[in-house]
Amino acid sequence: MSTSGIDSYTGSVSMTSFLVLWMASLCNSNHDARRLYEDLLKKQMYNRMVIPMNNTAKMTLKLGLKLAQLLDVNERDQVISTNLWMIQEWHDGMLKWDPVEYGGLKTLFVPSESIWVPDLVLYNNADGDFTVTIMTKATLSYSGTVRWEPPVIFKSFCQMEVEFFPFDIQHCHMKFGVWTYTSLQVDLVHIWHERAGIAELAVMDMAVDLTEFHRSVEWDLLSVPAQKHRVLYPCCEYDFIDITFNLTLRRKTLFYTINLLIPCISINALTILGFYMPSDSGEKISLCISILLSLSIFQLLLMEIVPATSLTMPLMGKYILFTSVLVAISIFSTVITLNVSCRSTSKPKMPRLTRRVFLELLPRLLCMHRQRHNDEQDPDEDDSIDW
Repeated sequence: MSTSGIDSYTGSVSMTSFLVLWMASLCNSNHDARRLYEDLLKKQMYNRMVIPMNNTAKMTLKLGLKLAQLLDVNERDQVISTNLWMIQEWHDGMLKWDPVEYGGLKTLFVPSESIWVPDLVLYNNADGDFTVTIMTKATLSYSGTVRWEPPVIFKSFCQMEVEFFPFDIQHCHMKFGVWTYTSLQVDLVHIWHERAGIAELAVMDMAVDLTEFHRSVEWDLLSVPAQKHRVLYPCCEYDFIDITFNLTLRRKTLFYTINLLIPCISINALTILGFYMPSDSGEKISLCISILLSLSIFQLLLMEIVPATSLTMPLMGKYILFTSVLVAISIFSTVITLNVSCRSTSKPKMPRLTRRVFLELLPRLLCMHRQRHNDEQDPDEDDSIDW
């Protein structure tokens, strides 16, 4: 046998040996995980309906949020939709083991339906699901630490402040708490509380993980602080703990500025042109009425965006309303001007008071100069006047 043949045969034998050992190790690892699962959840009669704690100590439940996306901000219904991961971590004394007895296995993935999980809910929920609906697997550590990170989409109430629309900043909050257990049984803390080194009820700045966050096309996320609260409800003897995450959102104004604000201001500027049109022009009234109808359309568009509330009115809505009144006054004055301009010359002469106000006082205020065809003619008898 040649040297190259011997080397090829040796290489194939080595690869085969490696695959056999790897498969044997994998089978052994799966066997250890299966045996550990049986010992933890079946042989010791684990009851997932009972909280894993003794009567003398309370459980410490750590909560953190990883924000993935801001799905929607519905100003009309005052609801925000968020896609996030709820990071929960607690200690379960019934789920501890010695890694030496199970082939050095230190972690185990188990279905969350098989173990006790806290009933964390979103208090200000605006949808039918107050809790997690996708029951993903939980990670068990040999020390008894349980970590669960289910993804969830929440819809929460948010009081919208639209006074400065579209240059507004919204402050929304998401209040999480354990629904069943009081502060004597479960102590809810932020998962970064120990690392931050702050007081128990102090505000934690930027308390959300944004490593997987996808930016919104309409809103900028400025800050997400969190604060822990202890609340005593009238129904209960002991207080409950919650953690409130406050989201500060700023609207991106480019879209509304180009498509709503600038066209509205431009149409309002056309009202001035109506005063420069000749009195005998038939389009003078048509121009003013068209502008008034355009403002009505802008008002309807604004009503479709902002919530129907009587507490605050957007400044843009006030601007449209004010300009609509001015356009209506412009139409009224145009009608009077056309009526005076189109009167027959057989009508009686203009009264002396009217001539004094409109031909002497107002021209001075408007910096207009009167020109007579005949300087020697009596002003009271002057019927043809040019400006």
